[in-house]
Amino acid sequence: MATGKSRRIKDLDTLKALGHPLRMKLYRALKVTGTATASQLADQVDEAVSLVSYHLRKLAAHGLIEEAATGGGDARERWWRPADAMISTRDEDFRDAPERAAVHAAVSRMHARQQGEMYESYLDTQSAWPGDWRNVAFSSEFMLSLTPEELRRLGDELNEVIGMWRARGQAARESGDVEGRENVAVHTYGFPFRT
Repeated sequence: MATGKSRRIKDLDTLKALGHPLRMKLYRALKVTGTATASQLADQVDEAVSLVSYHLRKLAAHGLIEEAATGGGDARERWWRPADAMISTRDEDFRDAPERAAVHAAVSRMHARQQGEMYESYLDTQSAWPGDWRNVAFSSEFMLSLTPEELRRLGDELNEVIGMWRARGQAARESGDVEGRENVAVHTYGFPFRT
């Protein structure tokens, strides 16, 4: 990654750019691979290279991804990487106008839908995974009674823990220690509800 920092998206145009379903899949694929070409990503998302290239340029125009040093192979191909270690959005940055709030809600719904699809895909293929992976995969739901400040702190602490594990995996990847490692998705939500 270009920086170890996280980026909070606050402008509507960048949010709209990320809000396209294919762009979000491409961004997620780059987060997993670190660097990739349009051809490699096209294979992963089963789309035409020209379409993937177009969407990668849109993500780059908004600073979400950037060109990376050539990863080997054909030097004529552009290599891409995420521009930041993490991106996030917050409702408070978009609630000042109905259009902004609607776009944020739509992008958040699409993101949640894609996360659900990822988990359902795992459930569909669960029996094909070795037992040691099946034994440690988890899905949890916790019902807590918190104040807004406590929920903020919980989110910060979870991000800190995930950041530690992300750094550990990145260091292992960079050192070539990939034996027994798989990509792992961890989805968490924290939101108020009433019964």
